[in-house]
Amino acid sequence: MSLKTAQLEVARVRRRIDELTEEMAKASQERGRALQNSISANRLQSMQVEINAAIEAKQTLLETLQTLTLQRDMQMEIYRDAHRGRRVLTELRAQKRNLYEQEELRRQQKQLDEIFAARWLRS
Repeated sequence: MSLKTAQLEVARVRRRIDELTEEMAKASQERGRALQNSISANRLQSMQVEINAAIEAKQTLLETLQTLTLQRDMQMEIYRDAHRGRRVLTELRAQKRNLYEQEELRRQQKQLDEIFAARWLRS
């Protein structure tokens, strides 16, 4: 699972948990209103079954969220390690390039010095 996928899954599960929380609140309010009026026992029991199912689904999603969060954190650490490695390689490359450029300048300067010395000796 990639970091992006893990982040999307965590967001999806969190969104679903929020939706279930809202549904549970609405169901509890509806049950409260229904209790104030006359309601059949079957309907009351049906409402409670729906609330219990939402509670169980939310608990399952919370467990899933915990697993996904761990996976996301592992992917984030892998990303950070790769980023650090990339930065080290970039810095080494820059150092090698700098060293190469310095050596090239020395070589060119040596060549110019030899040309100058040869001309000076001829005159």
